[in-house]
Amino acid sequence: MRFARAIWKLLVGVKDALVLIFMLMFFGLLYAGLSAKPTPVGDGVLALDLNGAVVEQPSRAELSEALAGGSRAQDYRLRDLLAVLKNAKTDSRVKVVALDLDGFTGGGQAALSDLSDAIRDVRQSKKVIAYATGYTDDGYQLASAASEIWMNPLGLVAAAGPGSQRLYYKGLLDKLGVTAHVYRVGTYKAAVEPFTRNDMSPEARENAQALGNALLENWREGVLKNRPQAKIDPYLRDTNGAVAAAGGDLAKAALNAGLVDKLAERQEFERRLAELGGKDDKALGGYQRIKLTAYAKEAVGAQSRGPIGVVTVAGMIVDGKAAAGTAGGETIAQLIEKGLANNKLKALVVRVDSPGGSVLASERIRQAILEAKRRKLPVVVSMGSVAASGGYWVSTPADFIYAEPSTITGSIGVFGILPSFEGTRAKLGLGSDGIKTTPLSGEPDVFNGPSPEAEKLLQTGVDSIYGRFLGIVAQSRHKTPQEIDKIAQGRVWDGGTARQLGLVDGFGGMDEAVAKAAELAKLGDERGVTYLDRAPTFKEQILDMLATTEREDGSSERDGYAFFGNGQLKLAQAIADLRTVLAGPSIQVRCLECPATAPARVERRDVGLLASLGEWLF
Repeated sequence: MRFARAIWKLLVGVKDALVLIFMLMFFGLLYAGLSAKPTPVGDGVLALDLNGAVVEQPSRAELSEALAGGSRAQDYRLRDLLAVLKNAKTDSRVKVVALDLDGFTGGGQAALSDLSDAIRDVRQSKKVIAYATGYTDDGYQLASAASEIWMNPLGLVAAAGPGSQRLYYKGLLDKLGVTAHVYRVGTYKAAVEPFTRNDMSPEARENAQALGNALLENWREGVLKNRPQAKIDPYLRDTNGAVAAAGGDLAKAALNAGLVDKLAERQEFERRLAELGGKDDKALGGYQRIKLTAYAKEAVGAQSRGPIGVVTVAGMIVDGKAAAGTAGGETIAQLIEKGLANNKLKALVVRVDSPGGSVLASERIRQAILEAKRRKLPVVVSMGSVAASGGYWVSTPADFIYAEPSTITGSIGVFGILPSFEGTRAKLGLGSDGIKTTPLSGEPDVFNGPSPEAEKLLQTGVDSIYGRFLGIVAQSRHKTPQEIDKIAQGRVWDGGTARQLGLVDGFGGMDEAVAKAAELAKLGDERGVTYLDRAPTFKEQILDMLATTEREDGSSERDGYAFFGNGQLKLAQAIADLRTVLAGPSIQVRCLECPATAPARVERRDVGLLASLGEWLF
């Protein structure tokens, strides 16, 4: 008994010690973060070390990421980077801009086009030098705007163009005994095909091919606008031929094609920066560095309080409230209503970068925007990289819609998915029985499958919502529902084609949208904006601080062939996408076939499910 008490005391002591260590570490990091003095901005090299993705609205860190100790890649807000570059162009302290893309994970094509234009604008007054071990499509879209493009001699330009493989779950679901009951409207609503087929339908392939071709053409035009000497077309047509002509040297093939200017190790790149921006032998890299975070605080500054309200609808549209990076219907609607309540706004700009999601949440946001119109405020929508399905739904109240040629929009269609497990139940030898008092009692029955009455009701609901979708689009675009139906049916369009079809009014980004809002509100030269953003809570600020370590003290080079990616991570990503569909509302206005501007968050349970499936299958 005495021995057991000693063991118990030891375990309690260990537990208390671990808790004390954790608390000391937490509060130590908290103190360090809160007491850290901002880095002063001096003369030198503005270091744009992009260690993550460019997004419209950065997501918040989860507790697990915070406890991981700085393993989280960053999200960079597009408008902040644009403000940094605009300021750097005329700032005499900035001698040169270094665009380090070794940790860059991409972004939507329209967003990167805006950023590329801003980089090209800077190079008119000072040098912009890009460096990476290797470049993919997204990275090269940015690098092509630089004055000089450097690459590691062991790297390559892996320009491949749009194209990807989707997982189709029909065979897996059959093996697991899961039945996917699908309710849809629209010939081209390919979102549900992975649950009903093992390959693409001819209609889905036609739509995806047309969209991919249009996006590739926009990418090509952007690259050649930035870098006319690049022999991008023959390189894309026959990359292996270009490599063979260079004696099997992938980096030299990119150099011969005019895609890069210099093949060199990072140390030589850093010496070039020191030559242009000033030496600092005590600093890592040996050059005077202007840190991005410190410079952004100056460039972005305190948010203005102008008469033009700007609200962002970014990410999946979900019911209720949600943190930044996800478009919570209630969250966004309340931001708009709060902005309208003080009666100081004269116009509203809605920035949309979303593939849609919940019908109810999309309508909640639309009604809040309509309230602005009822108060006689002009409304202008600025579409980002994706504004499709529910993203288009929330755009319909606009007096004017801007998009980029590479914006992905349309997908005017509705679908619903309801899984049932009668096959799984039978495989496990389980029975299921019960009683009904009405035809819809106990429905939907996930153990035996929904009854014919329930299925009819669900399909009727999908048909009804599709009819409403056609109606609000027709009213917005001054067409008949029949005319909209011909270009709807769930089909996805690039921005250029969408303009020809009348789904958008003009090409442009946020600057054009703000100018149009000022024009419609008769504000003269006034362009001041008020961003209707939700302020982060204290908890969110702490988690962000603990989870993010910005790579501003130099970069570690990565494998030049990293563009091939991690196969297991891609599978886990597919599981995450599957989860978001099946866990979402029964009826959705969502474009699953739209290229992701930011990948769904892969959670531990997704990796765990992947491992479980592997054990089951293999």
